[in-house]
Amino acid sequence: MTKRISVYIQYLLPHHLITAIMGWLARIRIEWLKNWMIKRFIRKYQVDMTTALIENPDAYPDFNSFFTRRLKPELRPIAARSGEIACPVDGCIAQIGQIHKNQLLQAKGFYFDLETLLGEDSRLASAFYDGTFATLYLAPRDYHRVHSPFSGRLVQSIYLPGKLFSVNRMTSELIPQLYSRNERLVMLFDTAAGPMALIMVGAMIVGNIQTVWMNQPVRTRHRQIVSPSSEIQFQTGDELGHFKLGSTVILLFGKNRVAWEPLLHPHSTVLFGQLLGNMLR
Repeated sequence: MTKRISVYIQYLLPHHLITAIMGWLARIRIEWLKNWMIKRFIRKYQVDMTTALIENPDAYPDFNSFFTRRLKPELRPIAARSGEIACPVDGCIAQIGQIHKNQLLQAKGFYFDLETLLGEDSRLASAFYDGTFATLYLAPRDYHRVHSPFSGRLVQSIYLPGKLFSVNRMTSELIPQLYSRNERLVMLFDTAAGPMALIMVGAMIVGNIQTVWMNQPVRTRHRQIVSPSSEIQFQTGDELGHFKLGSTVILLFGKNRVAWEPLLHPHSTVLFGQLLGNMLR
């Protein structure tokens, strides 16, 4: 009952106002205040700063810089042999498996559909019918940069405005179509394994989603489709973008294109670069 009340309250909250306030706080550069916020966050979420390229919390100019901190590259070897799919983030697996026609498992008893996730585009969704998916949750303590899981060419990115419900195990079990209701950025790639989609899902207090090919973070209340004016190729492990506070990545491949590693299951901890699956020959 307490969980249901907590979730019900989220329906009433002004998601975007709360997020805007938190985003403003995360950009503050008053030294004593930003140092206090960073150190409090490290203590609360037990952030391991020994993995950070810059270990000293006081060295970050603001909270956003700390939250999007880079890792020491030697700590994340990348699965990049022919046909290997690398994990794009540090986090844990919320769900992983097969897409049943156009239905993806959100949590026990809850499904969401490809069309809604991909902005009501049935043509685009059909490329992933009966394919494979992985939903990866990034906890507050995690590294929040997102990388390419497989080499390919960026075809298009689609920004889809929406709500900003918190994303966690509780909300995924109680809010229908959670990922399809929240603000998200869909990135579409042409790869040796066929079409690949990587979706960055926003959440409550996520400041914004930023990509490496757009100078400014996405800040609009309207659907926005961006097709690159020139060819943009990404290799496995290349950075795609980052969250400023937050959330979830969903990875999609088409039918009979990819097999996930059999030992991976919901709640498995994963690290950027580790082997997530293999392209089917």
